[in-house]
Amino acid sequence: MTPEEIKQSAIRTFNAEKKTLELMSQNVNDNFAKAVQKIYSISGRVIVTGMGKPGHIGKKIAASLASTGTPAFFVHPAEASHGDLGMLTQNDLVLALSNSGESKELFDIINYTRRFGIYLVAVTSKPESTLGKAADLVLQIPDKKEAPEACPFNMAPTTSMIATLAMGDALTVALMNLRGFTTELYHDRHPGGKLGNVLIKVQDIMAKEDAVPVISSGAKMADALLVMSKKMLGCLGIIDSEGRLIGMITDGDLRRHMSNDLMNKSVNEVMNTNPTTISGDLLGSEALNIMHSKKITNIFVVDNEKHPVGLIHMHHLLQAGVA
Repeated sequence: MTPEEIKQSAIRTFNAEKKTLELMSQNVNDNFAKAVQKIYSISGRVIVTGMGKPGHIGKKIAASLASTGTPAFFVHPAEASHGDLGMLTQNDLVLALSNSGESKELFDIINYTRRFGIYLVAVTSKPESTLGKAADLVLQIPDKKEAPEACPFNMAPTTSMIATLAMGDALTVALMNLRGFTTELYHDRHPGGKLGNVLIKVQDIMAKEDAVPVISSGAKMADALLVMSKKMLGCLGIIDSEGRLIGMITDGDLRRHMSNDLMNKSVNEVMNTNPTTISGDLLGSEALNIMHSKKITNIFVVDNEKHPVGLIHMHHLLQAGVA
């Protein structure tokens, strides 16, 4: 094949899969809404199963559901027939994936759900298949006549797997919306890796309590420099008699006011009276954006009464993997 022929092959594949997704978006019916509501209502878990390529897709669907508020795991149908059926309870829901609906390896799981009254949702292109007829609810994907596989022989699972994956994603997102799933809950399930880092809140990584560099209004710069040097955060907050932040001194302010009598000056003569402040429930990534836009390296964190409760420094964001 020439490079041009190879590129055309890719385009044909993308177009075939695009057509499949367009068909699915045009044919969303009440069964989808019923499936989402049923999954939302169960007290157990979603048990995803499938053989071969659908099984690989099923593992991803189970992982996506579990990470977004819907307890779920994957059970391999072959292992199910050798004891793993014991993982299923009557409070669970089985999501079975099979394009043809005739995967023999699924039959033991199908029979088990029928015997013990476990709700069964099928994702298949054949509602009249063994799986489709046995299921309590069918989520139909396009068949090979409507949306042929991208494979030149219309055999290798390609577009059908895109359809199965998309159905799983649609269920996941709909359930997230139904549950009112938040970024805080998402972070709870993704504490590691870049996703977890991006969702870290300022209050989780800021300097707190005695580590926060503050001094009272009217103090001499000689005392202020001692506090700045001890806290080692490159700045100092100035507070009034009620503990509210009224100003801030940075290393840059010191350089701008450098003179022979600097040590005898009041902090009020040197401070910036309009410092940038944020709340502790702000995301670290949002704090980073503020720092970039204002070209600063630290921000005081204050409560509703403007009392300083913390300080976030660029180094904190770097150490947490946010920056």
